Amino acid sequence: MFDVRWTAVFGLSLLGLSFSAGSASAFLAYVSNEKGNSISVIDTDKMETVATIQTGQRPRGIEVSRDGKLVYVALGDDDKIQVFDAKTFNSAGELPSGPDPEQFTLDPAGKILYVANENDAMVTVLDLEKRASIGEVSVGIEPEGMTVSPDSKTLICTSETTSMVHFIDTASRQIVGNLLVGSRPRFSAFKADGSELWVSSEIGGDLAIIDPATRQLKQTVKFEIPGLRSEAIQPVGINITKDGKLGFVDLGPANRVAVVDGVTHVVLKYLLVGQRVWHGAFTPDEKYLLVANGVSNDVSVIDVARQRVIKSIQVGELPWGIAFGPN
Repeated sequence: MFDVRWTAVFGLSLLGLSFSAGSASAFLAYVSNEKGNSISVIDTDKMETVATIQTGQRPRGIEVSRDGKLVYVALGDDDKIQVFDAKTFNSAGELPSGPDPEQFTLDPAGKILYVANENDAMVTVLDLEKRASIGEVSVGIEPEGMTVSPDSKTLICTSETTSMVHFIDTASRQIVGNLLVGSRPRFSAFKADGSELWVSSEIGGDLAIIDPATRQLKQTVKFEIPGLRSEAIQPVGINITKDGKLGFVDLGPANRVAVVDGVTHVVLKYLLVGQRVWHGAFTPDEKYLLVANGVSNDVSVIDVARQRVIKSIQVGELPWGIAFGPN
């Protein structure tokens, strides 16, 4: 239904992709461009956009299947999840997401997709093998931040307008707990060992550190940047290293990514990136973190070990989310 537009960069052609031997193990990042109605494909060896995939209307949330074969992207204005082949970039069908999908998350096994339906205060549960909805969960107003615990037992959904974190039992698909957090929670992420849940509050301007076992707030992290008004600091995306030692929090119109100590939760530094940073993703080896800058239409590349921005890569219009396939 949708055409794929290839970008001719260093020998890419309409006949397919041809990477050099030196880039045979290159990681590909898939960047959803909300206004461009496209996905930009970045080769992290070349640090360049090497292809552009045309999508439906308003792509935002984006994930890659656990086996790396498929790319899923939420089309907010088309009310569906579009699916692409990760190698050929051709369309591989679609999924019935429910109305106005924004963020979604895969369960650890990669068999179930949980979709936040922003306008309907609902989460849609999709069976990926059947490509069908197998359930719905009513949540608070404007659901968005979605993640599943490492043990697959708990689904987290944040509701922006109700400023609440919902804890959902994945077996019964029932809400088993709620927690009030700062105003307009936008994103949630577990540590890899499941010991902490981090939730960003965009209007509250802070980060909630939550104990998943008790479902209680452990700590609130505040962000202060000299020369910026507090209302300009709007936390959204979160990325935590696998060892839990570092967290990176995207601060929206502050044009910074905060580096947070994963143990003490002290803010270590602020990295200046592009304009209106939304969401990011680590390369599978965690050498780099790529973050999407919605207003400057680029992706900033952060060297994780050095905690430095090393590159800016031009992508499509209003980049929103980023996803990588497995190593």
